[in-house]
Amino acid sequence: MLYSSTFPPNCSNRAAALRPLLPKLGFSSTTAHHRVSLSEDDLIQPHTTAPSPSAQQLLSDFLSDGRHSDVLSVLRLTPPSRYLVFYWNNLIKRSVSLRDNRNVLHLFDEMRRLQWMPDEHTYPYALKACGDLSSLAAGTSVHALALVSGFTNCNVFVDNATIAMYGRCGASDKARQLFDEMLERGIFDTVSWNSIISVYVQIGDSRKALRMFKKMVSRGDMLLRADAVSLVNILPACASLRLRRQGAEIHTYAVRRGLIEDVFVGNAVMDMYAKCGLIDDAKNLFDRMEVKDVVSWNALVTGYSQIGKFDDALGLFDRMREKNIELNVVAWSAVIAGYAQRGLGYEALNVFKQMVVSGSQPNAVTLVSVLSGCAACGALDSGKETHCYAIKQVLNLEGNDSGDDMMVINGLIDMYAKCKNLKVAHAMFDSIEMKNRSVVTWTALIGGYAQHGEASSALGLFTEMLSDGCKMMPNGFTISCALVACARVGALRLGREIHAYALRNRYGEAMIFISNCLIDMYAKSGDVDAARAVFDNMNQKNAVSWTSMMTGYGMHGRGEEAVQVFEKMRASGLPIDGVTFVVLLYSCSHSGIVDQGIRYFNDMKKDFGVVPEAEHYACMVDLLGRAGRLDDAMKLINDMPMQANPIVWVSLLSSCRLHGNVEIGEHAVNQLFELKFEVDGLYTLLSNIYAGAKQWKDVARIRLLMKRAGIRKRPGCSWVQGRNGTATFYVGDKSHPMATEIYDLLYDLIYRAKIMGYVPETSFALHDVDDEEKGDLLLEHSEKLALAYGILTTSPGMPIRIMKNLRVCGDCHTAISYISRIIEHDVILRDSSRFHHFKNGSCSCNGYW
Repeated sequence: MLYSSTFPPNCSNRAAALRPLLPKLGFSSTTAHHRVSLSEDDLIQPHTTAPSPSAQQLLSDFLSDGRHSDVLSVLRLTPPSRYLVFYWNNLIKRSVSLRDNRNVLHLFDEMRRLQWMPDEHTYPYALKACGDLSSLAAGTSVHALALVSGFTNCNVFVDNATIAMYGRCGASDKARQLFDEMLERGIFDTVSWNSIISVYVQIGDSRKALRMFKKMVSRGDMLLRADAVSLVNILPACASLRLRRQGAEIHTYAVRRGLIEDVFVGNAVMDMYAKCGLIDDAKNLFDRMEVKDVVSWNALVTGYSQIGKFDDALGLFDRMREKNIELNVVAWSAVIAGYAQRGLGYEALNVFKQMVVSGSQPNAVTLVSVLSGCAACGALDSGKETHCYAIKQVLNLEGNDSGDDMMVINGLIDMYAKCKNLKVAHAMFDSIEMKNRSVVTWTALIGGYAQHGEASSALGLFTEMLSDGCKMMPNGFTISCALVACARVGALRLGREIHAYALRNRYGEAMIFISNCLIDMYAKSGDVDAARAVFDNMNQKNAVSWTSMMTGYGMHGRGEEAVQVFEKMRASGLPIDGVTFVVLLYSCSHSGIVDQGIRYFNDMKKDFGVVPEAEHYACMVDLLGRAGRLDDAMKLINDMPMQANPIVWVSLLSSCRLHGNVEIGEHAVNQLFELKFEVDGLYTLLSNIYAGAKQWKDVARIRLLMKRAGIRKRPGCSWVQGRNGTATFYVGDKSHPMATEIYDLLYDLIYRAKIMGYVPETSFALHDVDDEEKGDLLLEHSEKLALAYGILTTSPGMPIRIMKNLRVCGDCHTAISYISRIIEHDVILRDSSRFHHFKNGSCSCNGYW
């Protein structure tokens, strides 16, 4: 039995059970209008083929009056008869229409327990309920009953319902097996084909759905033509695979057969065009449709939003309002999603508020878009309000196992993570049972940590995700987030392992995004040649691929190669935009390619139609300033068509530090103060300029200003890969277990470097003390300590990779250049600005850093 019941069993004491119910049900011994007398004996007559006329009349009257509970009461007390199964079917059908699937199965079970025989109409209702509940066990049981009762393998209606049930329950193999048996027996119709096609569409196997559709239409059977349902089933498969040609062919078929006039078919064709990027074809069909419903409007609004034509989506949305059309949750959600995808979070929130005020009930999809909008603009407070709304209106607090619940919870984790509230994001993650965590759940938190500099936490989560306890398969975005984290900390070894994992698992279309992240990871981890190998092996490249490769070369001071990549990108026909020029000018600046950089800047608008913006001027100020052409840099700033922003003045100030120009440096600082731009690095740069000029009173004044303002200089921190993992060092650090060995080695290396000509640049000690004491202070800088540890723990001949959170100290740069002539290692040092490759006494930067 499928479900248990509490009604009296079918027995000889039926009259006793009936007696107390007669008055309540309005039974009478006298004849009344459209009612006949009914005695206890009439209801409990022996189990014969023909039912009691009185009982049949009473059931008919109750049914016509809508007294369904009374119909059920009479059926419970009436002997089984195949002539009265209609009334059971009517009750079951009513529950189907009310989507009360559990009651459908309860009635089906009760009917059988009372020894009534379901017929060819009963079984399809029960099978549909099983499918809607995704209850494979119940569906298999009903199928078995239909089989032993003789209603399958000979009744196409029951078989079609069974195929659909198995499909809804995820048992596509069983559905296909039954369909193939129907074909062999020759018992099938168009609905049979529609059912199996629908199964493949539901499980996301669009290619199999299309193959079945082609088989169906190629049979040449005039009685077996694709109908409106067939087209509504198959068009989403074309859309999911972006099969424009096949979709257009089906559109032509619909026109030829006159099916395009069906609003459901028209909507499906329009949705297919929109999802295939053919929004103009979708709009043309929309304009030609004589009959439109709210789905028609929603399909076009959603289509515009999905391809980024948000102005058109909003225009159509406004037209819907003007025409007073049922703005339903789909239209509202599409507009909210459109704003969120553009990064216009506040606009998305405004539309959401309008939606709530209008009385439209947001669903899980709506809330996910709202949360995405909050994440885009960092609106944590609005995100918290949306969280409260979700708890009250959408989330099931009794558990997190529903699809909608998990969709919203994943959106909340993503919002909190992107709004930098990683503590709450991780707490929500921990509250979800391991079995309910999807790849989206893991990726949202990993991405949040990676985005906000918590690379170690991101990589720890990624490792846990792949562990035996979880065994979760990461998607392309997860891989990309992990690579971003590797790039932040220069985790080259782990990055290589992730690269190998991605190649083994073949991420298909996502591989272009993964490859772009690999280029970035290898470049930022010090192996720009590996980045180039990835770039060269890409089957398909987009603008990000080219700019990432150019950025990598620029970071490593290989400007000529960055220029070559730019010229190849230009020849490939890809559009050159402002971002590309920022990368190009940056690369020229960090390689001393001054004249060519000036040429590119001057040709931006004329040859490429790109109007220089503040970021491009900042790159040019940096380019001229690094080359010592500070007067030219000042002239460029004065000639800017817009007000110079802080980035421009900071670029100038950095060059003043490099060349010791106090006057222009002070001017840059004053401009930054006027723009209310005050950060610790600003004071540090000015202090460095004064120290270089031995203006110790000014150094002391700046230090006093910092103290009064509560500004602390960020401590220098360097980390290096050793045989026992990553070691981290701060200035003057003596906490490491190998501290004695580290300092002894440093003293020896500095002594040998001095013999070779190294003279400590004491201005970088930033203390008004004697030079000998300054030399001791310089010895304690974090990058020198990291280098000594790397030498002690790295095999001879292997490169030592060091990372620093700030720009490398000028004295450390000189000292490491000398030390690279003594040791048997290449030293690759990445600071906050670029890479420095030290080898045999020289650095790849050539002084441009």
